[in-house]
Amino acid sequence: MTNTISDIEKADTIIVMGSNTTENHPVLSSFVKRASLNGKTLIVIDPRKIVLTHHADKWLRLQPGSDIALINALMHVIIKEDLYDRDFVERRTENFEALAETVEKYSPGHVSKISGVDADDIIEAARLYAKAARGSILYCMGITQHITGTDNVKSLANLAMLCGNLGIEGGGVNPLRGQNNVQGACDMGGLPNVFTAYRKVDDDSARQSYENAWQVTDLPSKPGHPVTEMVDMAEKGTLKSLYVIGENPLVSDPDLNHAEKAFGNLDFLVVQDIFLTETAKTADVVLPAFCFAEKEGTFTNTERRVQRVRKAVEAPGYAKEDWKIICEVAGRMGYRMNYTDSREIFEEIAAVTPSYAGITWDRIEEEGIHWPCPTGDHPGTPILHTEQFTRGKGAFFAVEHASPAEMTNDEYPFILTTGRVLYHYHTGSMTMKTKGLNELAAECFVEISPGDAEQLDLQNDDMAKVTSRRGTITAKVQVSSMAVDGTIFIPFHFGKAAANRLTNAKLDPVAKIPELKICAIKVEKAAA
Repeated sequence: MTNTISDIEKADTIIVMGSNTTENHPVLSSFVKRASLNGKTLIVIDPRKIVLTHHADKWLRLQPGSDIALINALMHVIIKEDLYDRDFVERRTENFEALAETVEKYSPGHVSKISGVDADDIIEAARLYAKAARGSILYCMGITQHITGTDNVKSLANLAMLCGNLGIEGGGVNPLRGQNNVQGACDMGGLPNVFTAYRKVDDDSARQSYENAWQVTDLPSKPGHPVTEMVDMAEKGTLKSLYVIGENPLVSDPDLNHAEKAFGNLDFLVVQDIFLTETAKTADVVLPAFCFAEKEGTFTNTERRVQRVRKAVEAPGYAKEDWKIICEVAGRMGYRMNYTDSREIFEEIAAVTPSYAGITWDRIEEEGIHWPCPTGDHPGTPILHTEQFTRGKGAFFAVEHASPAEMTNDEYPFILTTGRVLYHYHTGSMTMKTKGLNELAAECFVEISPGDAEQLDLQNDDMAKVTSRRGTITAKVQVSSMAVDGTIFIPFHFGKAAANRLTNAKLDPVAKIPELKICAIKVEKAAA
């Protein structure tokens, strides 16, 4: 996030796109709802009639996969009506002319045919955002989990820069991270191409600094593989072993039939987790770890705030802290990693991570600090890009609409989109251990519009068979006004009717994220 969570309420206009915020981020959604109740303008852009639409001043119900076209249409209106922040564009950006030339052809009338959104609604939404003194954009995996995910995000950045909504209170482009320490894991180099603080592994000076700090030589300069590529490599036999920590890919990976085949082809699988997940059940070795409430450490949350985590309860059985397990494995592989406690580890993090350099264990005893915090007397940086962008001037990227990897046809006439429900989290490895949550959301369901249900002769609680080019699942029908004709929603939490048996593993070419939000399916009543 370029801005803070509390900044949401300082915005005059808020765009929420590709985020079912009330169910995926229920605490953060309270800031959005409170802003709306206090007279701030809320624009929701989503195919489903999610709860947040009831708070919205404007709801744009777009067809899945038309995000870029719709954002380009908003910018078309803003440029045509001279509503953009000309001073910001001239002082702080470059490549505006290429953007203007590209969006010229994305008129509201043209994009209405692509997106299904009424042209007048596009014009009104563009004016609401552009005329606001401060505009905030929130997005989530409804934007990123497409083959055009990277370009979708660039398009939102284009829109924010066009209206001067970066580097100011109440502005920003704000991704809502899916888990409590996703941001921290990325900051620590939990990506295949970077060290901590996003310093690239092929940067000689960065690599040299880590070799000096860790007293090693020959750190690899070639980026590793993202998990989505690892699955293919395992299936082909070029990846022989895998070490999975805190993840359950045999429910969450796309095209699960393919993933199961790939995992079955491994010579050796290690899973380190707090529960015996579906993936752990197939492992050669399971290493039981502590949960968050059983250990000391830090989390870095969605707004880049580095916070202390404190032990509240004792861990069961033979479980160990994750860092102790990793250190013991490293030692057995010939590299000694010795730490006294989490504080000592954090001191090393600050020493090798420029954006964390000024953050100390004592400084975050009472309250967290936003990175970047380069020195011990620096207060932290709640808002990014206040004076300039990391690269100097912000670059507009002229992005064209592209169709999803898989389109509907006579055999597969419906679009499937997946997501979460309020009562369960990710693959349910934690939430499904809770009786109350299981009572509130006991099983998978197929959310379908009243019109499609009538066409297919389906009623609530009927069993439906849902089939894609990759697999079939059976689940209960839930006829809902949240659904739009032609689009089916299925939550991905439930291993017994895993939606990801259906989803498409086609990847965004840059971020290597699969197109989990769109695939073509057919739906029929299941045999009794």
